[in-house]
Amino acid sequence: MWRRALIAVAMGGCALSAQAIDYRSVAVPAAILFDAPSQAGKKLYLIKAQTPVEVVVRLEGWIKVRDAEGSLAWIEARNLTEKRTLVVTAPKAEIRQADKPEAAVVAELEKWVAVDFVEPASPGWAKVRHRDGATGYIRSTQVWGL
Repeated sequence: MWRRALIAVAMGGCALSAQAIDYRSVAVPAAILFDAPSQAGKKLYLIKAQTPVEVVVRLEGWIKVRDAEGSLAWIEARNLTEKRTLVVTAPKAEIRQADKPEAAVVAELEKWVAVDFVEPASPGWAKVRHRDGATGYIRSTQVWGL
């Protein structure tokens, strides 16, 4: 009997680890991040529009998020959108015409530039669109938010 319980717990843990990570993006020009799920909490810092965040916990109008640097904080849910963005974490990243390292470079991006996530591409790549209109493929190792 205890073996069944142990197997059930182990399988439940596998199911949890198989869940997709949930990302959102900041929808307002700047949003305040707090140390607690309340406007009475300590204000930690501002986060700008289009910044991707990972959803960690949801709690009645508040979402605990993790940013690209690993910081955890609370944000009002109304300040987030389901639109997916990615942020460049490499010192420099290239948007390429195709999801191949030898493909022509469409645009070069500096660290912390946000791009719209269009769709997944071949392994190790994502299709993105820059706010200036450049669309193409970026290496997944050069961005955060996937």
